[in-house]
Amino acid sequence: MSKPFEIFAITVPGMEETLCDEAIEAGFKNAQAVPGGVTFMGHWTTVWKANLWLRGATRILARIGQFRVFHLAELDRKASEFDWADHFKPSTRVTVDVTCKNSKIYHQGAAAERISTALTKVLSPTQDGPVVALKVRIENNLCTLSIDTSGAPLHRRGFKSFVGKAPMRETLVALFLRQCGYTGDEPVLDPMCGSGTFLLEAADIATGRAPGRYRSFAFEQLAPFQPDRWAALKADLSDTQKQHTFYGSDRNEGAITGATQNAKRADLADRIHFTHQSLSDLTRPNGPNGLVILNPPYGDRIGDKKRLFGLYATLGKVLKERFAGWRVGLVTAERQLAQATELPFKPQSAPIPHGGIRITLYQTDPLP
Repeated sequence: MSKPFEIFAITVPGMEETLCDEAIEAGFKNAQAVPGGVTFMGHWTTVWKANLWLRGATRILARIGQFRVFHLAELDRKASEFDWADHFKPSTRVTVDVTCKNSKIYHQGAAAERISTALTKVLSPTQDGPVVALKVRIENNLCTLSIDTSGAPLHRRGFKSFVGKAPMRETLVALFLRQCGYTGDEPVLDPMCGSGTFLLEAADIATGRAPGRYRSFAFEQLAPFQPDRWAALKADLSDTQKQHTFYGSDRNEGAITGATQNAKRADLADRIHFTHQSLSDLTRPNGPNGLVILNPPYGDRIGDKKRLFGLYATLGKVLKERFAGWRVGLVTAERQLAQATELPFKPQSAPIPHGGIRITLYQTDPLP
């Protein structure tokens, strides 16, 4: 594809502006926040870079075509005329997912059948051929064709073997770190670290390494993919090596063991110090002030909500007494639990969806 096309980076609703800031900082200078994500123009190499570098994106879609369509026969004809071979290898198995909104064509299954039939006229998929998802949106009689170029969701970084209870996805963690103003220039501590996601992301940001460096992507199975150029792009990854230590603790010894293994697989074991201890034993690390960030239980999936008030009160007491000069970022679904810490939180942004509930990031300025 010689001319630029639209690329759509999906994110959690409510995080569009944060992802847009990241995209612009990463070099996608024409990025714009839209409902559900961020759009920017580019070529296939831009798609590769977006998958490789954008920490807060859930998936990267390449919008390969658009056309007006008002009835199924017209969709059948235009889908048959589309240059599918420019995008898919002949052996590719393409799954077709259609959504219809405010359009003459309203039967999603019938629309998917028409497009699938058009694909079979061009492709000869094999049983063991690559599988790629085609996302089709028919809205206000405009049909938009997009390829999911990521494959597995982008929060799967490719190195995490242990996952704790009620985990938070790496993509969302990265966005919360950005909202806290974290740039890799300070230490980070998580006193309820679980599998270590906040610390792994923070340490990864500090090293300046690409979050997708350990995984594969669906775009590697597409017709425009050029292995040599992709190899050269990955070989050019930077490593800033900002020298900060990251600290994680948890009262669950199994979580500490698993988090330590995750850090080793991510080549970050020399940067993250894990300790098996209770919250009341938490002490301030030597060195510069930094960021305390955590996602404690809030009773929806882990813990009895009524019994958690004491935990949050202890958290607030420990931080106020021992962490002067440190900022705090606290993620919870319950305002009353956050208030139980008695920490001086700044005004909060709107809650965002997470695992069927809505969570909020509570932040402080440096504690007095």
